[in-house]
Amino acid sequence: MNKNDLIIDSSHVSLKDILNSQNVYISKERNFIEYIDASHKFLIDTIESGKPIYGVTTGYGDSGKNYLDYKDAALLQQNLYRYHGCGVGKFLNQEVSKYALIARVISLSKGYSAISYELLMRFELLLNHGIYPAIPSQGSVGASGDLTPLSYIAAVIAGEREAYYEEKLQNTADIYQKLSIKPYVFKPKEALAVMNGTTIMSAIALDSLRQFEILLNSIESFVGGMYEVLLCDTTPLEKFVHAVKPFSGQIKSAENILQKTQNSKLTHGRDERYAKFFIDNNLNIQDTYSMRCAPQILGVIRDNFEISKKWVEQEINSVNDNPLIDAQAGKIYTSGNFYGGYVAHAMDTLKICAGNLADLLDKEFAILVDHKFNRGLGENLKLKKEGFFHGFKAMQITLSSLAADIIKNTTAASIHSRPTESLNQDKVSMGTTAALDFSKMLPDIENMLSIAFIGLAQATNIRGVHLVSPFLQNIYDRIRENVPPLEEDRRMDNDIAEVAKLIRNGALV
Repeated sequence: MNKNDLIIDSSHVSLKDILNSQNVYISKERNFIEYIDASHKFLIDTIESGKPIYGVTTGYGDSGKNYLDYKDAALLQQNLYRYHGCGVGKFLNQEVSKYALIARVISLSKGYSAISYELLMRFELLLNHGIYPAIPSQGSVGASGDLTPLSYIAAVIAGEREAYYEEKLQNTADIYQKLSIKPYVFKPKEALAVMNGTTIMSAIALDSLRQFEILLNSIESFVGGMYEVLLCDTTPLEKFVHAVKPFSGQIKSAENILQKTQNSKLTHGRDERYAKFFIDNNLNIQDTYSMRCAPQILGVIRDNFEISKKWVEQEINSVNDNPLIDAQAGKIYTSGNFYGGYVAHAMDTLKICAGNLADLLDKEFAILVDHKFNRGLGENLKLKKEGFFHGFKAMQITLSSLAADIIKNTTAASIHSRPTESLNQDKVSMGTTAALDFSKMLPDIENMLSIAFIGLAQATNIRGVHLVSPFLQNIYDRIRENVPPLEEDRRMDNDIAEVAKLIRNGALV
């Protein structure tokens, strides 16, 4: 075992542990195995007694009035994942598929889904062989869980459909044959337990949270650099300001930005601004809102981000299938824990956060490139002043177009509930849609930040690299390893892509 091995039993698992996991193992502790098997045995005994159990010896959803004999229960499980094989859209990436496998086995390992220990071991096998189901991104309304996308996990467990193995999309049957793996035959309720949950939306959310945290840290680096190149007053970042409005996210953002400006020869404090007020007619007593209020703007986003992380972690660690089996009390509960409301609201809120972040970047970059407001940086950050050069004029257009693309998609998905399945699923969460919507915003924010950082490096050239903080100098050096200063008009798309890689890898935080 190494420090990044994740051992799953019925205990809580953090998002950090999931993200850092390399090998994943199901606990081999005797007490855990007996605990899991006892729940499964209780279910089997109940079925054999002739008691109707939803989704096990009855049909699904509106068909729950149909009773099936015990001998038909296995066929019912097979048909469940087969008839849900109607997903569309691009496949989710392999990382999301991996997170989905981990999240589903965490939920099932709580011991209230009445699955067998053997099924848990099949998840371990898939994860440690790197067999990741190919899961279409569309086809879930987020109630009765992610039935259709999760059917692709169930099908791969049974040796059907397609999966990624050794970085290639292959038929699962071929992978199993190559590795001498026998297809799994689901026992009563097991396919339903795999499919009836919030796992796909949670996996998409987890991957998006990982990416968004890098972007949020990176924009604070950009804002810190803007304080320098725009010759800003750092008073709005001081500890006292935020101690009297003590929201944790706001305090954290202010601390981060102020720390990044340390030892700059370009920023100044309140006393210096007061002293220069009657001398410099161009120096306003305060900076614009997009600069002065940056901690307040980003602080709200930080706090919402932390709440969203907490909710997604709790969802992954919840039992979210139906019915729930309490073997110790001898009770079966039909319920609605598959409803993905918490993930839906978390992702809808972060969509609004992404819109505000994009709007802030758009406003700040507009100041940076406009000679009327950028305090001597010149027209469009041009290094050569001839009229036939255009500097960052078109870069601003691209950045603003991306901001519009993000902001127009901030409408909450959760309010677009669609009744389906003969009005049995009449109010649904749309959690998977919300998570997908948020995930689609992140590449646009990444490209916006890339343009913004390239502009910041250009402004650093104009001000003088020797005057900036050590932090901004490091940012500047990383960018200049890939992107030279803009002397004359040239294509910039490749430059944007290069800096986007730096952002993605967390090199500019």
